Amino acid sequence: MARILIIDDERAIRKTLTEILGFEGYAIEEAADGEEGLKKFSEKNYDLVLCDIKMPKLDGIEFLEKARELNPDVPVIMISGHGNIDTAVDAVKKGAFDYISKPPDLNRLLITIRNAAEKQNLVTETKVLKRKVSRVQEMVGDSAAMARIRETIEKVAPTDARVLITGENGVGKELVARWLHEKSNRHNGPIVEVNCAAIPGELIESELFGHEKGSFTSAIKQRIGKFEQANGGTLFLDEIGDMSLSAQAKVLRALQEGKITRVGADKDINVDVRVVAATNKDLLKAVEDKEFRLDLYHRLGVIIIHVPSLNERRDDIPELIEYFLQQIANEYGQPKKSMDANAVKALQDYRWTGNIRELRNVVERLVILSGKTISLSDVEHFVLPAK
Repeated sequence: MARILIIDDERAIRKTLTEILGFEGYAIEEAADGEEGLKKFSEKNYDLVLCDIKMPKLDGIEFLEKARELNPDVPVIMISGHGNIDTAVDAVKKGAFDYISKPPDLNRLLITIRNAAEKQNLVTETKVLKRKVSRVQEMVGDSAAMARIRETIEKVAPTDARVLITGENGVGKELVARWLHEKSNRHNGPIVEVNCAAIPGELIESELFGHEKGSFTSAIKQRIGKFEQANGGTLFLDEIGDMSLSAQAKVLRALQEGKITRVGADKDINVDVRVVAATNKDLLKAVEDKEFRLDLYHRLGVIIIHVPSLNERRDDIPELIEYFLQQIANEYGQPKKSMDANAVKALQDYRWTGNIRELRNVVERLVILSGKTISLSDVEHFVLPAK
């Protein structure tokens, strides 16, 4: 149900339009002048605005200009009993969806409103689709650490060198892997991800290398493993530190020889795969504890990229907040909310245990629970007690 804001200084006009459009199923709010209308427009989300031109305090053209600055996607239909062709042309030039003379023809008014609402829906759907087809999210931040990561990616991506990405949970290791693939000569091929921590040890070999029908009890048909699926592209082994030693040995062979063998098979299969691995563990400590193979560590870590925690790059937090505010607005099909400086500072001083992932969740929580401008009190009420 579309939400419509009617701005007109004539009470009878507002009442008539409210009754007609309410009967058509629209949710209506009213404002008696341009100033009140602009205040409501800045505080709430509307799908459409009907606005008179000649009004006290703030006329319709001034409202239109300011509304376009706040949210250019919301259609504004101008209505006036004092206008002429020049007024109509001026209104449309300044961004009005259409111009209707008073008293409005009911059929034309309803058709215009329907068209404007459909346009708004198309704008929202287009934003959602653009987000969905975007292949890789941006790497946000201008800190020295992020500059080094970008520089390393630019140098390493065009090669086939294996890369080990280290860092805490939630810092964006997968994003680094995806940018390595995107900027590589393999970008037209697949990027296949395996979360080694999420797969039981007894199944990891089948997941990576595939299996033949009947090779074990539940193998009711042949399965193609992740190495084969990633042929010609990139295989991203996330949480590599949680891989079993037996699987590590087979991965090592695949890296050394470029061949894999499905579980239950005798035949070798050649694979052309670039392996990028990631871990939140200290792999050298795992080597000392006999939990990780030293030779595999050296094979994987031709290039090592360390992604710092959010607490180590607090200068990037304001930019990340702006990025997430826009991203969430696009996802919800709503105007972007803003966050005042005190709220941003509070989030900069916050102790982040979940890094970028936690920050994104916090911004989404604030978008959902706060008004158009997220304040320090919102942060104190909705974020700080969570600790």
